[in-house]
Amino acid sequence: MNRMLTRTPSVVAQVFLLLSIILVIAIAVIQINQQQILSPGLKVLQFSTPRFCTSFGPKEYGIVLDAGSSRTTVYVYEWPAEKENDTGVVTQTFKCSVKGPGISSYESNPGALAKPFDECLNKVKERIPVHLHKNTSVYLGATAGMRLLRMQNETAANEVLAAIQNYFGTLPFEFRGAQIITGPEEGVYGWITANYLMGNFLERNLWRTWVHPYRKETVGALDLGGASAQISFIPEDTQENSNSTLQVKLYGYNYNVYTHSFQCYGRDEAEKKFLALLLQKSNTSSHVDNPCYPQNYNTALAMKHFSGSLCTQSVRPATYYPNQLVNFHGTGDPGLCQEMVSLLFNFTACRDREDCPFNEIYQPKVKGNFVAFSGFYYTINALNLSGHFSLADFNSSMWFFCSQSWAQLQFMLPEFEEKYARSYCFSANFIYYLLVHGYHFDAETWPQIHFQKEVGNSSIGWSLGYMLSLTNMIPSEGKMIQLPLKPSLFAGLLVFLTATALLCFLFLAYLCIVSRKQKNISPVEHVFIQE
Repeated sequence: MNRMLTRTPSVVAQVFLLLSIILVIAIAVIQINQQQILSPGLKVLQFSTPRFCTSFGPKEYGIVLDAGSSRTTVYVYEWPAEKENDTGVVTQTFKCSVKGPGISSYESNPGALAKPFDECLNKVKERIPVHLHKNTSVYLGATAGMRLLRMQNETAANEVLAAIQNYFGTLPFEFRGAQIITGPEEGVYGWITANYLMGNFLERNLWRTWVHPYRKETVGALDLGGASAQISFIPEDTQENSNSTLQVKLYGYNYNVYTHSFQCYGRDEAEKKFLALLLQKSNTSSHVDNPCYPQNYNTALAMKHFSGSLCTQSVRPATYYPNQLVNFHGTGDPGLCQEMVSLLFNFTACRDREDCPFNEIYQPKVKGNFVAFSGFYYTINALNLSGHFSLADFNSSMWFFCSQSWAQLQFMLPEFEEKYARSYCFSANFIYYLLVHGYHFDAETWPQIHFQKEVGNSSIGWSLGYMLSLTNMIPSEGKMIQLPLKPSLFAGLLVFLTATALLCFLFLAYLCIVSRKQKNISPVEHVFIQE
């Protein structure tokens, strides 16, 4: 009887140890396998990474028209009809540039918009299955060109948007409207698109579930359009000047993004102001030297081409005749070109403050890696540079390019189109002043800029972020899963059961040690009854 009593604690401890282990495993399995996907209220700006898209099942489509100041580009996006874990996997499948200028150029004849759009939209119809046309949403976002037109002539801007609305009413797609997006929206959409495409918001772990990347930093976004330039990044101190930051919530993580849009500092509008400055400083309008044009290049431009813009009002000649021709002669002088381009920026207004790039605009110190796209990429590509490189390499390439004659230039460029080729030298110098003296990149931080057009087959720009925002495709919260047990209860049970198992194990170890000591003292007495 005494031996049975001494054996009882050992049996009880073994039973508790076994039950604790079984319960820990059971609770963990239930918590993982019985989770329920929720469909909560959706908020803007949500993304997953497209690089894992392997579904060949039913698709859904979305169309975005990027109505920029110089051109309109049509993008077609697709994603699996059945989202993985409520996470839409979006990829760009088609891109088409509408022939002709941007929509703001149709202010005097909005009805003429339809014909240029037809060619691209007919191709889009062929890309998307016919039975999905009526369920495919179309969005048109207009940027700085239309922002300028609205400031100059709001009635004309509204007529252009109304003409677009009427045109899409004749198409089989579901048109969700045309709107003019703000500069900060354009900046933050571009920032999110760049980081989304690079997988900086979500990645898949070993268990094939979506998780936030461990210690992965976001990249800043540098966008150079035709009428405006945007800079967006997460600064070191997000508390400074909170009026300049936008809070974006992605998968439960808050990102305080500094963003600013510099109206009239897009490539095209900046060059218009530059040409107007040259005319202002010239003694005659019949012959104006342009140090940024290639040597021996000559062209005649109507005054309205560069002085008719809202951005050039301050340098418009007193005797302004819109149709008067001005003859520009290229001298290919890199030093003078750089000196004249610097006049486009008001650096003295900041009085050497570190948090003020130019024109009295607040900007925190640049931090981390950046991706530069749109006009930045095309200019860098023309200089035969790519990816990231030193500031010294950029300067030497720019100087060499700007020293070439018009005849030599035609053999240097991979794609030659006169209106772009003649202006690459100006664009390079403008980029230099914008990035170095404007945004305060230096020889140390310049190599952190990656000049890039796309990631995979998807273009970097604001349009993808814009579409996902308007469709509310993906939730803002990180945990959109309902678990059988609340995390606090689950953690408490694990701690309790693990502690119970550990105590039982230690108690059994203690009984084993006591048993061996008793065997050494008296071989006759045993703690456990021998079977």
